[in-house]
Amino acid sequence: MSDIIATAAPIEHEDDKGHKGPHDPKEINPKMTSDIAYWSKEFGVTGQILHEAIRTHGTHVDKVRAALAHHEVNLT
Repeated sequence: MSDIIATAAPIEHEDDKGHKGPHDPKEINPKMTSDIAYWSKEFGVTGQILHEAIRTHGTHVDKVRAALAHHEVNLT
């Protein structure tokens, strides 16, 4: 068997004005570094806090936004 190493670059989406945005505007993909970077900046939190919010509340943007707004993220 041959060893095949595949690398995948994150998919970055740009709108018609050249702004980079999330892969999906309604869902956060925690496995995509570009999504974590985008949504962390959007919500004003660290990637660690965003991951914890996703773990607790799911990947839907509105649910994560609500949890972060109400400080429903526990890092202990």
